[in-house]
Formats: sequence, structure tokens, C-alpha cells
Amino acid sequence: MITIKNLSKIYRTKSNTINAVNDLNLEIEKGEIFGVIGYSGAGKSTFIRLINRLEDPTEGQVIIDGEDITALKKNKLRLSRQEIGMIFQHFNLLWSRTVRENIAFPLEIAGVPKQTRRERVDELIKLVGLTGRENAYPSELSGGQKQRVGIARALANDPKVLLCDEATSALDPETTDSILKLLIDINKNLGLTIILITHEMHVIRKICHRVAVMEAGQVVEQGEVLDVFSHPKSQVTKKFVEQVMGENQQDDGLGDVIEGFATGKITKLHFVGEVTNQALISSVAKKYQVDISILQGKITQTRKGAYGTLVVHIDGDDEEINKAIDYIASTPVEVEVVHHA
Repeated sequence: MITIKNLSKIYRTKSNTINAVNDLNLEIEKGEIFGVIGYSGAGKSTFIRLINRLEDPTEGQVIIDGEDITALKKNKLRLSRQEIGMIFQHFNLLWSRTVRENIAFPLEIAGVPKQTRRERVDELIKLVGLTGRENAYPSELSGGQKQRVGIARALANDPKVLLCDEATSALDPETTDSILKLLIDINKNLGLTIILITHEMHVIRKICHRVAVMEAGQVVEQGEVLDVFSHPKSQVTKKFVEQVMGENQQDDGLGDVIEGFATGKITKLHFVGEVTNQALISSVAKKYQVDISILQGKITQTRKGAYGTLVVHIDGDDEEINKAIDYIASTPVEVEVVHHA
């Protein structure tokens, strides 16, 4: 669906050269929600503006549905942009226009007849859950409602691709969840390809199929969200995973926990995928003559399954403990013995 080849954007001043995006290559599949995550200055917002050519690349190509966007002249580019919707962090609504008029604005620019515009706007208002608020002005709306207007406006021209630039970072957690659920529904019901830019790993976890991690203008890691969560390779990716899992805090307190046990083994269990839905701990306790206590841990869900860690104390006869650990290791759960009393 979207092929990005050797994409670069260089800003030059009299005293400095900034490689905002540096030789970036990606393949984004039709109908997926693809996340791009990075800290401030990583180049992710520049990248998304290159996709619809709000910024012109220094080098490289952006090919959408077989069409090279970077090669289009002004008139053809304007038509092509109608197939690329965009949602902004701070909504970018026209404050003198009502909800209905904001959503209709891109249709007016495209020259869509008045009756057709009205019908399309009615559909979109219902789709994003704003029925009854059609005649309200942005100043009368909550942050979540404003973003729903922004989403409806981005969908007005029935785009192939929806770009989301930090679309939830100005919202509270509950409103963020409702907007993410709306994006999932849009992706599922309309088959729309969504590219989501964010600095929040929990947003990636909740809705994305795949993710690319950016740092200093480059993609340092990419893959299925569950794979990236369970086996982060780069340091920046590990930091993002720690945001969600709190693993640093757990490890900091583990030493104090360990000191309280004079017998048995303390193990860290790494869960990936649907195995977390099975009663593994209960099964081990019934199968072997051991006592198992959960000391700490966290399991979180992604679109492709669950990921998490549990720290458990296994006590009993050494032979039974070893059998229990071997059994756990024979499942998809990864086992790490962190202390042997």
C-alpha cells in the first residue's frame, strides 16, 4: 500500500545542517494501523508531513497505491492529497464554524455539491458519535469532541490513508481510550490504512499492528508490536517498553524482596501471546509438590496478544522445584532464575 524508499529531509541554515529524516525505508500494508514512535526531535512529525508533502523531501520516494507522491506536480498533488486525511494534535478546527461546517469544509474545497455534502456530513457525524452536537462551535466542545470533529473532517473525502500526528497527546487518559477505540472501529469498518505518530507507548500497545521506532531521524527498530514489546533491541525501544511495564521500578525493589526468602528459587517468567490466558501457575502447583507465590509483575495486552512478566517464588524439594521450572520452560513462557536461596 505505502512504500517509503530512502526518504530524507535536510534543513540547512547558515550555521547548521539538520538531518530531520535520514534515509528512511518502510513498507506499510493496506488496512493496517502502523505506529511510529519516538521522543521529541526524533523526526517523526517531519516524516508524517513528508507522506502528504506538506514538506518536500530532500531525497527519496513516497509511493501510495502505486503513485509516487514525491513526483507529482502542484495540481495532481492537490487531487492526491484528497485521498490522504490528517488528524492534528491540537485539532486545527475553524473556530468560527460549527461542527457541521468544519466537517463540510474539505468537501467545499473539493467542489462537492451542497446536497451531497450534507448527506456525507450526516454520515460522518453519526460515525464519530457527535449526533446532537452538529450546530455547536469548537469553544462549546470538550477536547475529545473536538478531536472527533477533526477525525470526521479528515474522513470527509473518503481517503485511502489516515495520518494521525500525536492525535491523543492533548487528551486525558479516558478520552484517549475513547478516541483510540474510534480509530480501531474506523480501521475495521472502513478498511482504512492508519499511520499513527506518537511518543506514548501505551497508544502503540492498544491499537497498532506494527510499529517503527525512530531516533535521530532514523528507524532503529520495527516489527509486530508484540515482538517489539517482548524483545526490544535498541536502548530507546527498551525505554518505551519500560514506560508501560514499569520494569525498572520492579527491578529496583526486587533485591529487598529476595532478602526475605531463605529457601527455594525466585524466577522471572516472561509471558508472550495467548499463553498468558492459561492458568499456568495453578497448573504447576497442582502438578508438582511445590508452593508458588507471586511476588510482583505486570501483564499487558497488545492487538496480537499479551506480554508481561511475573516474579514468583517456588519453594519445596530441590528436585520438585527443578521439575516445575523445566515444565514451565517447556511452554512458550521464558524462565529466568534470578535467585537460588
